[in-house]
Amino acid sequence: MAPEKQNVVAKKRQAWVYEAPPAPPVSDFFRDTERRQAAFKYHVKDNIQNAAEFATHFGLKLLPIDLCSAIGAWLGAFVMPRWHKGALRKADRNLKQLLPNASDEERAAILKRNMKNQGRLMTEFSIIGRLSKPSKRVVWNNVDWIVEAKRKGPVIMVGLHLGNWEILGPKLVELGFEPSANYTPPTGRARAWIADRLRIKLGYRLMPPGKDGIRPALKILKGGGVISIFCDEGFGGKIRGPFLGRPPHLEGNIAIVTRLARMTNATICPGYILRTNGANFEATALPPIVLPPEETPGDRLIEDVVLLNAAIEPVIRAHLDQWYFLDNSL
Repeated sequence: MAPEKQNVVAKKRQAWVYEAPPAPPVSDFFRDTERRQAAFKYHVKDNIQNAAEFATHFGLKLLPIDLCSAIGAWLGAFVMPRWHKGALRKADRNLKQLLPNASDEERAAILKRNMKNQGRLMTEFSIIGRLSKPSKRVVWNNVDWIVEAKRKGPVIMVGLHLGNWEILGPKLVELGFEPSANYTPPTGRARAWIADRLRIKLGYRLMPPGKDGIRPALKILKGGGVISIFCDEGFGGKIRGPFLGRPPHLEGNIAIVTRLARMTNATICPGYILRTNGANFEATALPPIVLPPEETPGDRLIEDVVLLNAAIEPVIRAHLDQWYFLDNSL
């Protein structure tokens, strides 16, 4: 038996069903204290926040690209140490575990760059349409691997939350693909509306999040299409992928991707986008993965999961300063 199989966490994956938070009826303003407070939060307090979110988003759209991104870098370095101290403590613990030979100064520098990158992400969301247009701002490497894989059949694009990953969708559209994405809507009604609207404008077809997205994904792949799934993920504040030295498991998107690839004979195309300087990026496609044959369906599931993890984990480890989930728990 392979060493990976001896240590695998073979817990059956629980299907996750996304449910949007329910809207309290206006009549709850006249009910008991708990329901009245919930109604006030939803209809008054949250809507004030929503208005601020819309004003910020559309206001940032008016700024030049470099200025908009630089504002985000400043905000990340300013806001996170003051109002997200718990997240930074988690990030620091992760850096100590993942980089045991690094000095305190080296880890502090990585964490500072991570804060700035997260801040840039937030403001760049407003200008992603301009940022992702064909230009000298983004250098693309090995795109021909993706194009060749698509000629042969269905493709699962495996993205990573590095640099600014929102740039990927427009590139796939530019290549003539019609990518469909599975993602979890952000918290907050304004943020969710902005995210959906923007991704649709960028050319993505949005699949339902969670369990409800599996059937549409299968249909697209069996029709020879392209879907995009991110295999590094934080769920409930905990990192599910990559494994980062923990036993391989069957929870999360790594297992979903390998199962979908088996069921549809899809080629897995991992890739990532790194920030090089300010609002400039370098995107790299990794070698496509065609899963080896298996004698019995499901017989190689653990090996498949380990194979995909081996492709993406070194990239995450090498670029922790740009990893979005660094402040989640291992």
